Amino acid sequence: MGPALTLSRLLLKLLAVTGVAVGATAAVSFAWTAIGGGPLGLHGLIALSLGVSGTVGLSWALMALAFRSSREGWDDRPDNPDKP
Repeated sequence: MGPALTLSRLLLKLLAVTGVAVGATAAVSFAWTAIGGGPLGLHGLIALSLGVSGTVGLSWALMALAFRSSREGWDDRPDNPDKP
């Protein structure tokens, strides 16, 4: 088992996820304005931020589960495949 998740490591990871979400929101907002979509209002920015944050969070959680499954052998075949 790896080192315990300390408060500083957790805050650093949350800061990284927040930074990615802010950067992606800004990039999409600028791209939307560049293609002639008009400026996004407050509600549009909030919806975009929630969508990006949800996507980043879901991706992070699913990748963490995939890595944990790989490390702990959840997907390995049983020793005797004939036994249920």
